[in-house]
Amino acid sequence: MAVLDYKGAKIHYWDEGSGVKVPLVLLHGFLEDSSIWIPFVKELQKERQVICIDLPGHGKSAGVAEIHNMPLMANVVREVLQTLQIKELSIAGHSMGGYVSLEFLKNFPMILKSVMLINSTPVEDTVEKQEIRKRSVKLVGRNKEAYIKMAITNLYSESSKENLAEEIEALKSRAVNMKAKNVQAALKGMKIRTNYLEELKAFEKQKIIVAGKQDPILDFDEIEGVARGCDCEFISLENGHNSYMEDPDNLLKIMHFID
Repeated sequence: MAVLDYKGAKIHYWDEGSGVKVPLVLLHGFLEDSSIWIPFVKELQKERQVICIDLPGHGKSAGVAEIHNMPLMANVVREVLQTLQIKELSIAGHSMGGYVSLEFLKNFPMILKSVMLINSTPVEDTVEKQEIRKRSVKLVGRNKEAYIKMAITNLYSESSKENLAEEIEALKSRAVNMKAKNVQAALKGMKIRTNYLEELKAFEKQKIIVAGKQDPILDFDEIEGVARGCDCEFISLENGHNSYMEDPDNLLKIMHFID
């Protein structure tokens, strides 16, 4: 892994591969890290450079601020790309990584060739969801480990909880190493994120939204409607919120079609 200094914090990232396609940035979600992409990079690196980043406070990357808002995290991505001297790219983000991708699209649309949202949405949190995040910040302060284990369990369809029990436990084991203040910083950042519908609709290059039919976090029909309204290609998968783990083969097939 390479290391970048961002405002005094060490940000870890790695890249593999080369090819004729523009580089592809893969961004993980909340309570995840860049290692979720290892199986995908093994294949995608055959046709392009692939860059994976531990977002602030996640994986090996240090926290940067009390609130890890989307502009801050998008700027971290930009710093990594400048370090690698990348002038044009495509980006795909899972869940929170999708929010960061949209903020990147908002700020740097001219260097983006494609954007893919995986189990993510350009719509801001509802008032109810904001309240849940506010309560979650308090829960993390009282018992970080219990919150993380509960939050991760709630991402999966019932069948996945049974079939992927070992993989889910491994994800939990990595996530509980996060500092409580960094879990809280991400929750606070997601709570205040803005609506990106107009930016996504205005983007005239390739844009794809991937949704899980059994996603317990995002309403499938609502996401399909959002995709239609923003002129995005919409692709449905069969399972829950973590498609990279629940349906990796089909997700990889989709990723091969990213420009």
